Amino acid sequence: MLAEVHERDGYPVNWPDSPGAWLTPPSLIASWVAELDGRVSGHVGLSRSGAGDAAPGLWSARAGVSTDATAVVNRLFVAPWARGHGIGALLMGQAAAEAQERGLHPVLDVLASDTAAAALYERLGWQLLATVEQQWSSEQRVTVRCYAAAT
Repeated sequence: MLAEVHERDGYPVNWPDSPGAWLTPPSLIASWVAELDGRVSGHVGLSRSGAGDAAPGLWSARAGVSTDATAVVNRLFVAPWARGHGIGALLMGQAAAEAQERGLHPVLDVLASDTAAAALYERLGWQLLATVEQQWSSEQRVTVRCYAAAT
């Protein structure tokens, strides 16, 4: 499913050497999949803040708390054949609820070019913290939009 999403939407931007490892980074707190008609149709992860995440620092500065008080919603994708059923919103809700149950504030970074994802987050009431530039490699500079769940 991830390969299908990558081929259609370009997510993830850089195809991982090991998709399984990409879906289960060491910082992972929890992850979920959705099913539709007995088929896996979506995925989302919840992770501790990492060095490359911009949103945790922005939220912590705004809220006056440590970045340890945040959890990053990541690795969200829905199979192209399953879109339009509310799966993305369902997965986002699950990840945000888990973060809050753990006393953490959910945040995320998304490529500015991923307008469909940004539109979903905004429909769900997530607040745009900032748009920032990130250097992913010596050859790759990207613009990301940083969001936090509504308080």
